[in-house]
Amino acid sequence: MDRAILFSVCPPGPEPQSHRLCTSSASTESSEDQFFKWFLLLIPVATFGLGTWQVQRRKWKLKLIDQLESQVNAIPIPLSTDAAELKRLEYRPVTVRGYFDHSKELYIQPRTLMDPEKEAREAGQITSNTESGAHVVTPFYCTDLGVTILVNRGFVPKKKINPETRKKGAVEGEVDLVGIVRHSEKRQPFVPQNDPERNRWYYRDVEAMAKLTGAEPIIIDANFASTVPSGPIGGQTRVTLRNEHMQYIITWYGLCAATTYLWFKKFIQKVPL
Repeated sequence: MDRAILFSVCPPGPEPQSHRLCTSSASTESSEDQFFKWFLLLIPVATFGLGTWQVQRRKWKLKLIDQLESQVNAIPIPLSTDAAELKRLEYRPVTVRGYFDHSKELYIQPRTLMDPEKEAREAGQITSNTESGAHVVTPFYCTDLGVTILVNRGFVPKKKINPETRKKGAVEGEVDLVGIVRHSEKRQPFVPQNDPERNRWYYRDVEAMAKLTGAEPIIIDANFASTVPSGPIGGQTRVTLRNEHMQYIITWYGLCAATTYLWFKKFIQKVPL
């Protein structure tokens, strides 16, 4: 009796076809799960790598900013007209001697007055009382070099852009200047195109400005010491380098932490998500 029951439950011979299909399906499913498991682990690994890369990029950017700031504060050297050397001299103080041609002023606007003390006081405020105006760019004939360059004399408020309103600030005669070498700016999105024919400049295009005024494609920002009563306020050089790497670091490391947590919950603790 017992032997008959045993025979009916587990018949001898080859495995039933349905059993083999079930075993094969389970094996395939297990293999796919394993692949899916380790493939998803690539997400936190990749985001961790991107976060670490941004850490290195931030160190490099901070070092570059420090170098530029130290360069701005370096001892002035005589201006060179050599194009190759000028490429290496951006943000470097230089000395020139000569006189201005106020009849060919150019205006870059809108601009705001750069005042480090005021900016420090207003840091974090939602609104600011900063007045809008323009930078006055004036041709300057260098008597020691025999060439005309461009000098950004500095900031004037909107109501003083017209040179007739600041005649006393028109420096006459030969003067010595210290300025910071600058290059052309890249036009930013949504910034209008310059309109040389109407003397409307929205970004610094040294070549176009030089062509219009007959100067060499060289421009310097006059330092604050060049400021005279009723004239533009010098010292408007702003060292600007985008440094958003900390935001990227937080983003990538945050994604790494979140995806690692989800991966651990699903594949280690087997918690349904």
